[in-house]
Amino acid sequence: MLLFMFTARFSILPAVFLLFYFTGFTVRAQHVPPKREFRAVWIATVANIDWPSQKGLSSIIQQDEYRLILDEQKKNGMNAVVVQVRPSADAFYKKSREPWSFWLTGQQGSEPNPPYDPLEFMVVETHRHGMEFHAWFNPYRATFDTVSSRITATHITRSKPEWFLTYGGQQLFNPGLPAVRDYITQVILDVVRNYDVDAVHFDDYFYPYAGVNDTLRDDSTFDQYGNGFTSKDEWRRHNVNLLIQMVSDSLQATKPWVKFGISPFGVWRNRSEDPEGSDTKGGQSSYTHLYADSRGWLKRGWIDYVAPQIYFSTGHKSVNYTKLLDWWTKNSYGKHLYIGQGTYKIGKDRDSTWFDPSQTNHQIRQNRAYSQVQGSIYFSSRSLMNNPLSVRDSLRQGLYSSPALVPTMPWKDNIPPNVPANLRAESDRTGIALSWNAPLPAMDGNTARYYVIYRFPVKANIDVNNPRNIVATQWDGASTFIDVNVKKGEKYNYVVTAVDRLHNESTPSNPVKVKGKKK
Repeated sequence: MLLFMFTARFSILPAVFLLFYFTGFTVRAQHVPPKREFRAVWIATVANIDWPSQKGLSSIIQQDEYRLILDEQKKNGMNAVVVQVRPSADAFYKKSREPWSFWLTGQQGSEPNPPYDPLEFMVVETHRHGMEFHAWFNPYRATFDTVSSRITATHITRSKPEWFLTYGGQQLFNPGLPAVRDYITQVILDVVRNYDVDAVHFDDYFYPYAGVNDTLRDDSTFDQYGNGFTSKDEWRRHNVNLLIQMVSDSLQATKPWVKFGISPFGVWRNRSEDPEGSDTKGGQSSYTHLYADSRGWLKRGWIDYVAPQIYFSTGHKSVNYTKLLDWWTKNSYGKHLYIGQGTYKIGKDRDSTWFDPSQTNHQIRQNRAYSQVQGSIYFSSRSLMNNPLSVRDSLRQGLYSSPALVPTMPWKDNIPPNVPANLRAESDRTGIALSWNAPLPAMDGNTARYYVIYRFPVKANIDVNNPRNIVATQWDGASTFIDVNVKKGEKYNYVVTAVDRLHNESTPSNPVKVKGKKK
């Protein structure tokens, strides 16, 4: 994230809606919250930004801290987490070819005490909380600094020193080496094969950001592997493209349901660099300076979602949130577009707009005005938990007060599961107990990963498109649910739907009518 570089990474007025209408954009109705919206937080492990709170904690405390994060983010309306599992060619998981992370245990290569597998634990707990788990990798960063005591003898920089470039006090995998691309891909596949993750996620670090008094010394690699390129810039961009395509193809061949998403720096290119770029004046751009053609990856269909880090305010003069948002909606090429929200800046950035308590809500409302935007990811979890300018309270009580299902990806799976059968209800003083029969596998073999329980006043229409009617989602595999939030003497209708792992939803079950007996 750009935070590590120490670089600055009102409701919509009627006139703006008219502008969207006459420029051909689909505008969502605002009076009903979206039923489908990706809502996630980044959980950064490097430097113990989010979790664990400090290195070397006991396994029990680590687990308690992670559960607390999930509990709080679930209350915030989140339906996914993006967790950094490989910060510096070291691992937050047991089944790894790389050593245990320094940020986990305080000594790179030392296992947690008592022993456990953090990734296995996190995936299970995240799903138990009804949320997706996206495994976040830093593909090229090999060391966070050059403190040799932090680097174990089994670290890849020790065994394969010829694979690395040194820049700005860090060691980086050399993207121009075919062996490096093969190795990184296999590291990712270790996780995909061994853990039930929902997605693989990269952030914005490809070739390094400029800003330090250093030179990237890859001339010898260019001489050996230039493959006819006359421009080193084009060659570097090609190297990154090769890795993205290799990871994409490997995921499709290994577990085609696992998503692939990337969160690039928010500016692909400025219009001054390219007439197809955004109306911005960013000091660096992803395409030109990081050699990361995120727009091209979308056009080629290599990634399933993009989450540009638009860590700027709606009042920023050089890199304006509203202008960047508009640009990305025109360049997402039918894939999912989630906006990276810079909540870490609230109340403490040089840009005074971030001292306006309504800034984040304003940005979310702008997002929702575009049908091309399917949600947001917040950097980072700690920023929401700290609740600066009451942003957390605002989400809970306002824009995220109703639950949302994760948007579907029809290019990966568009077949819904079968309908849960024989819904039954019994009422007593503890609440209303529902039970149903799990559906048979659908034509693609998928069954229900979870269930959605809807409740309606008995005289109301059964409307499963309004998320305010969702009572709960049931992720634990059980075909039962007890609704304790009912009133004595009140009559209700219930229906249940089945949802598969890519969030296709069945048609509703048979409705049941029941009267609450709870005191």
